[in-house]
Formats: sequence, structure tokens, C-alpha cells
Amino acid sequence: MKNMLKNAACVLLMFLCAAPVMAQKKKSIPQEKDMAAYLMVYFKDDTHGLYMALSKDGRSFKDINNGLPVMAGDTLAEQKGIRDPHIFRGPDGAFYIAMTDLHIFAQKQGLRTTEWERDKSYGWGNNRALVLMKSYDLLHWTHTSFRLDKAFPNLNDIGCAWAPEITYDEQKKKMMVYFTMRIKEGINRIYYSYTDDAFTKLETEPKLLFEYPDGKTCIDGDITKFDGKYHMLYVAHDGEPGIKQAIANTVTGPYTYLPEWIDQEPKACEAPTVYKLIGQKKWIVVYDIYSINPHNFGFSETTDFKTFTPIGHFNGGVMKSLNFSSPKHGAVVHLTKKEAENLAKAWKFDLSFKE
Repeated sequence: MKNMLKNAACVLLMFLCAAPVMAQKKKSIPQEKDMAAYLMVYFKDDTHGLYMALSKDGRSFKDINNGLPVMAGDTLAEQKGIRDPHIFRGPDGAFYIAMTDLHIFAQKQGLRTTEWERDKSYGWGNNRALVLMKSYDLLHWTHTSFRLDKAFPNLNDIGCAWAPEITYDEQKKKMMVYFTMRIKEGINRIYYSYTDDAFTKLETEPKLLFEYPDGKTCIDGDITKFDGKYHMLYVAHDGEPGIKQAIANTVTGPYTYLPEWIDQEPKACEAPTVYKLIGQKKWIVVYDIYSINPHNFGFSETTDFKTFTPIGHFNGGVMKSLNFSSPKHGAVVHLTKKEAENLAKAWKFDLSFKE
């Protein structure tokens, strides 16, 4: 384990220090017709580091570092660990990653003396920061660990800032981050904020985006624009935790609650994210089945965001993880052929794997 983390830290230095992102040439955003591959980001509980996997068909994924972290959480995050990575391509052609700044095993690993960053009155896994990163080539990244309580005095009693995701508000023409937040040990709700263009900070105090009816907790929102509407999949803590959906006419809502469950898992799951299959009118829903051992991803398909058809787990159906296991909280973005080849070349990764 120590050697693995040491190697990951060396890789991190290559990623973050080789060249400043702002010196890179900006590029126009490719269209779907230009896309040829898929990049999945995820993390693992044992390292709290960032992982990446490539696919050419959106179904079989191969880790670019043979199942080892590409970036070490102890260098990225204030709490020495990252969770819940999300990746998004912005209108400037850049790639954006947002992550939770949190290590849930930090005390056991000797990284802090207390179970959580603060006392238990702030609840399970309490944290106050998000990790924000930006790159034009997937190799050289800017990086910030952003403390919400320091930026916004009204959030002095923040209980958590979890599972940040990224989108672009077409009306405001601003990058938007939305995430789970609570005040002390209160109810988890989903909030949103706008970022600066460099993606180093949140510029606006978070506003409520969605809350579950009847005062129940909801976490892990994921927004997809489909057929002129914004579909937010999220985790409802309404009995056994699972995936539900809310719909809005604008990205900031108001979102209308729908009672139907999206997943059909018998056990608890979380962290839904959605990606489109290139050239097809078909979307894949990925979710994290954290209640099984070992952890695994579950998947569903939809063509209309009304009917969701289960297609199994990794390596238990059409979806394959070829050289890694026990992934947590995944997200997928499309890549052009050149982008995928450049990433594979940098990692000495064989992109011609059979699928």
C-alpha cells in the first residue's frame, strides 16, 4: 500500500506541475460526431485517490494506470483524501473535475487524531471543502481545495459538502457546481453555486437547488439535459437508499419531485451519474452499490428518461471493468480519438484492447 501511494504521489506531481493550465491553448468544444471514446473517473475507499479508465464502446472500461491512482488524494485535498469525482467538458473545450475533500478513514491511517474533522455535532463525515481542477489536455491541471466556510461566513456551521458535480448554466453563461450540503447535523439537501472562469473558487453563496419532500435526506444530484428538460437523478433516503428523479425547465429549477424509483437494486445504492452512448439515442445510468461486498457499479439504460432497464453490474452483464475492481462513485465524459490517444500515450496504455 505504501509503495502504491508513493507511486501515485509521483504521478500527481507530473500531472500538476509539468505546465500551468492557463498557458495551454484553448480549444473549441467538439461535437458528438467528433467523439470516439469514453473516460471514466472514480475513486476507491482504500486509497481515497483519483482513478481513470478508458473505453471505446462505453461498455468495457480499462484503467489507464492498471488499477492504481493517477492522483494521490493526500496531495490534492486538505483532509488528505478525495471522494466522489465528477468530470465535465465545458464550453471552452476544457475538462473540469470536482471532488469531495474528505478522508473517512483518516484517523485509522494516522492522518488526524479525531474520527472526523470536527466533533460529532456536525454529523457523519463532516467536511468543509471541495476540490476543483481544470485542464485542456487531461494531463496538466490547475488545482484548488476550496473551503466554503472561509468564503461564505453564513456557512460557518456547515456540516458537509459532498459529491460536487459540474454543469454549464446556458442562461447565466457560467460554470455551475451543485453538491450535497447540510448545516451541522441537519437534513442533507442539494445546493448550487457559480464558479470563476478559472475554476478555482465558488463566487456565489450556495442556494438551494432541491430538497426531498417530508424533510427526508437527499444526496448526490446528477443533472442531464434531455428533450428540453433538466433531469436530476439523486439519492433518496426514504427507506432503503436508492435513485429517484426530479425534472425542471431550467438547470436551477424549480425541480418537480417524481415518486418512482430508478434503480431496481435489492440493496442500498448511491451516486447516480448519466452518460450518453455516442451516436445512439441511449443513455447509461451508473450508480454505486455501496451496500455489497465488494463494492461495484450497477447500470441501467434509458432512451426517454421514463423507463430505465437494468443491464447488470460490472462483469455481471454487458458492462465490463477489465483490469480494476471495487470502484466508487464514477462519472464519464466523451473524448475525441486524438484526446484518447494522447492520454493513452502519456500513460503508456494500450488503447487497442479488445471489447
